Amino acid sequence: MNAIIKTARIAPAVQPFAPDMEETLANLMQGREPLLLFRTLARDPRLFRRFMAGGLLDKGNLTLREREIVIDRTCARCGGEYEWGVHMALFATSVGFGPEEIRATCAKEVDQSCWSAREILILRLADQLHETSMIDDDLWSALASEFSDEQLLELIMLAGFYHMVSFVVNATRLPPEPYGARFPADIVR
Repeated sequence: MNAIIKTARIAPAVQPFAPDMEETLANLMQGREPLLLFRTLARDPRLFRRFMAGGLLDKGNLTLREREIVIDRTCARCGGEYEWGVHMALFATSVGFGPEEIRATCAKEVDQSCWSAREILILRLADQLHETSMIDDDLWSALASEFSDEQLLELIMLAGFYHMVSFVVNATRLPPEPYGARFPADIVR
Protein backbone atom coordinates (compact mmCIF):
# COMPACT_ATOMS: atom_id res chain seq x y z
CA MET A 1 0.00 0.00 0.00
CA ASN A 2 2.76 2.48 0.88
CA ALA A 3 4.69 1.64 -2.28
CA ILE A 4 2.07 3.24 -4.51
CA ILE A 5 3.46 6.38 -6.13
CA LYS A 6 0.81 8.99 -6.57
CA THR A 7 0.76 11.69 -9.19
CA ALA A 8 -1.11 14.82 -8.21
CA ARG A 9 -4.21 15.45 -10.28
CA ILE A 10 -3.84 19.23 -10.07
CA ALA A 11 -0.49 20.93 -10.57
CA PRO A 12 0.52 23.34 -7.82
CA ALA A 13 0.77 27.06 -8.41
CA VAL A 14 4.25 28.43 -8.91
CA GLN A 15 5.78 31.20 -6.83
CA PRO A 16 5.79 34.13 -6.58
CA PHE A 17 2.33 34.31 -5.06
CA ALA A 18 0.40 37.45 -4.14
CA PRO A 19 2.25 39.36 -1.37
CA ASP A 20 -0.25 38.43 1.37
CA MET A 21 -0.03 34.75 0.38
CA GLU A 22 3.77 34.88 0.40
CA GLU A 23 3.69 36.49 3.85
CA THR A 24 1.26 33.89 5.19
CA LEU A 25 3.38 31.04 3.85
CA ALA A 26 6.63 32.56 5.12
CA ASN A 27 5.17 32.89 8.62
CA LEU A 28 3.69 29.41 8.58
CA MET A 29 6.54 27.50 6.96
CA GLN A 30 9.41 29.28 8.77
CA GLY A 31 12.01 28.86 6.05
CA ARG A 32 10.73 25.58 4.58
CA GLU A 33 9.27 25.29 1.10
CA PRO A 34 5.49 25.70 1.19
CA LEU A 35 3.62 22.41 1.41
CA LEU A 36 2.33 20.93 -1.83
CA LEU A 37 -1.18 21.26 -0.37
CA PHE A 38 -0.72 25.01 0.14
CA ARG A 39 0.81 25.48 -3.33
CA THR A 40 -2.07 23.53 -4.88
CA LEU A 41 -4.67 25.66 -3.10
CA ALA A 42 -2.72 28.78 -4.14
CA ARG A 43 -3.95 28.20 -7.70
CA ASP A 44 -7.05 30.04 -6.49
CA PRO A 45 -6.17 32.88 -4.10
CA ARG A 46 -9.74 32.93 -2.74
CA LEU A 47 -9.65 29.23 -1.83
CA PHE A 48 -6.18 29.57 -0.35
CA ARG A 49 -7.25 32.49 1.84
CA ARG A 50 -10.46 30.75 2.97
CA PHE A 51 -8.53 27.60 3.79
CA MET A 52 -5.98 29.54 5.82
CA ALA A 53 -8.73 31.46 7.59
CA GLY A 54 -10.33 28.18 8.65
CA GLY A 55 -7.17 26.67 10.10
CA LEU A 56 -6.87 25.92 13.79
CA LEU A 57 -3.11 25.59 14.19
CA ASP A 58 -2.88 28.62 16.46
CA LYS A 59 -2.76 28.53 20.25
CA GLY A 60 -6.26 27.41 21.10
CA ASN A 61 -8.09 25.80 23.98
CA LEU A 62 -6.27 22.47 23.72
CA THR A 63 -2.71 21.44 24.35
CA LEU A 64 -0.58 20.91 21.25
CA ARG A 65 -0.58 17.18 22.00
CA GLU A 66 -4.39 17.04 22.25
CA ARG A 67 -4.71 18.97 19.00
CA GLU A 68 -2.34 16.60 17.24
CA ILE A 69 -4.13 13.51 18.55
CA VAL A 70 -7.45 14.56 17.00
CA ILE A 71 -5.79 15.72 13.76
CA ASP A 72 -3.66 12.59 13.33
CA ARG A 73 -6.46 10.18 14.21
CA THR A 74 -8.89 11.96 11.88
CA CYS A 75 -6.43 11.98 8.99
CA ALA A 76 -5.55 8.33 9.56
CA ARG A 77 -9.22 7.29 9.67
CA CYS A 78 -9.81 9.17 6.40
CA GLY A 79 -6.76 7.61 4.74
CA GLY A 80 -5.21 11.09 4.48
CA GLU A 81 -1.63 9.87 4.53
CA TYR A 82 -0.27 13.10 3.03
CA GLU A 83 -1.58 15.27 5.90
CA TRP A 84 -0.97 12.65 8.58
CA GLY A 85 2.62 12.39 7.34
CA VAL A 86 3.18 16.15 7.45
CA HIS A 87 1.85 16.37 11.00
CA MET A 88 3.91 13.41 12.14
CA ALA A 89 7.05 14.88 10.60
CA LEU A 90 6.50 18.35 12.02
CA PHE A 91 4.84 17.73 15.38
CA ALA A 92 5.27 14.13 16.63
CA THR A 93 8.51 14.76 18.48
CA SER A 94 7.40 18.07 20.00
CA VAL A 95 4.20 16.49 21.38
CA GLY A 96 6.02 13.48 22.77
CA PHE A 97 4.78 10.82 20.38
CA GLY A 98 6.97 7.75 20.41
CA PRO A 99 6.70 4.84 17.98
CA GLU A 100 3.75 3.37 19.94
CA GLU A 101 1.65 6.53 19.73
CA ILE A 102 2.50 7.09 16.07
CA ARG A 103 1.38 3.57 15.20
CA ALA A 104 -1.66 3.83 17.46
CA THR A 105 -3.02 6.87 15.61
CA CYS A 106 -3.45 4.56 12.61
CA ALA A 107 -4.65 1.39 14.29
CA LYS A 108 -8.18 0.23 13.66
CA GLU A 109 -8.93 -0.10 17.37
CA VAL A 110 -7.86 2.39 20.02
CA ASP A 111 -4.77 1.02 21.79
CA GLN A 112 -5.47 2.04 25.36
CA SER A 113 -2.00 1.18 26.62
CA CYS A 114 -0.22 4.23 25.24
CA TRP A 115 -2.79 6.96 25.91
CA SER A 116 -4.11 8.68 29.01
CA ALA A 117 -7.82 8.43 29.81
CA ARG A 118 -8.29 11.99 28.52
CA GLU A 119 -6.49 11.15 25.26
CA ILE A 120 -8.60 8.04 24.77
CA LEU A 121 -11.68 10.28 24.87
CA ILE A 122 -10.18 12.38 22.05
CA LEU A 123 -9.55 9.27 19.98
CA ARG A 124 -13.10 8.05 20.62
CA LEU A 125 -14.45 11.45 19.58
CA ALA A 126 -12.48 11.32 16.32
CA ASP A 127 -13.64 7.76 15.63
CA GLN A 128 -17.28 8.40 16.42
CA LEU A 129 -17.42 11.57 14.32
CA HIS A 130 -15.74 9.72 11.47
CA GLU A 131 -18.11 6.78 11.65
CA THR A 132 -21.41 8.50 12.43
CA SER A 133 -20.98 12.28 12.13
CA MET A 134 -22.34 12.39 15.69
CA ILE A 135 -21.27 11.94 19.29
CA ASP A 136 -23.56 9.69 21.31
CA ASP A 137 -24.83 10.71 24.73
CA ASP A 138 -22.51 8.38 26.66
CA LEU A 139 -19.37 9.68 24.97
CA TRP A 140 -20.61 13.27 25.20
CA SER A 141 -21.13 12.88 28.93
CA ALA A 142 -17.60 11.50 29.37
CA LEU A 143 -16.14 14.28 27.21
CA ALA A 144 -18.09 16.99 29.04
CA SER A 145 -16.73 15.80 32.38
CA GLU A 146 -13.18 16.21 31.09
CA PHE A 147 -13.24 19.10 28.60
CA SER A 148 -14.71 22.61 28.66
CA ASP A 149 -17.38 23.58 26.15
CA GLU A 150 -14.78 25.60 24.24
CA GLN A 151 -12.43 22.63 24.11
CA LEU A 152 -15.24 20.38 22.89
CA LEU A 153 -16.09 22.81 20.11
CA GLU A 154 -12.44 22.98 19.08
CA LEU A 155 -12.11 19.19 19.04
CA ILE A 156 -15.19 18.87 16.84
CA MET A 157 -14.05 21.64 14.51
CA LEU A 158 -10.57 20.12 14.19
CA ALA A 159 -12.06 16.74 13.27
CA GLY A 160 -14.30 18.39 10.68
CA PHE A 161 -11.54 20.56 9.23
CA TYR A 162 -9.18 17.61 8.86
CA HIS A 163 -11.89 15.54 7.21
CA MET A 164 -12.02 18.32 4.63
CA VAL A 165 -8.22 18.40 4.35
CA SER A 166 -8.21 14.62 3.88
CA PHE A 167 -10.85 14.93 1.15
CA VAL A 168 -8.67 17.47 -0.68
CA VAL A 169 -5.38 15.57 -0.39
CA ASN A 170 -6.98 12.23 -1.27
CA ALA A 171 -9.12 13.46 -4.18
CA THR A 172 -6.24 15.43 -5.71
CA ARG A 173 -3.87 12.51 -5.03
CA LEU A 174 -1.17 14.62 -3.45
CA PRO A 175 2.02 12.59 -3.13
CA PRO A 176 3.72 12.66 0.27
CA GLU A 177 6.09 15.49 1.05
CA PRO A 178 9.71 14.31 0.78
CA TYR A 179 10.07 14.50 4.56
CA GLY A 180 6.54 13.29 5.36
CA ALA A 181 6.00 10.17 7.41
CA ARG A 182 4.22 7.22 5.84
CA PHE A 183 1.50 5.09 7.37
CA PRO A 184 2.96 1.99 9.05
CA ALA A 185 2.87 -0.73 6.39
CA ASP A 186 1.66 -3.44 8.75
CA ILE A 187 -1.29 -1.51 10.22
CA VAL A 188 -4.71 -2.52 8.94
CA ARG A 189 -6.86 0.58 9.26
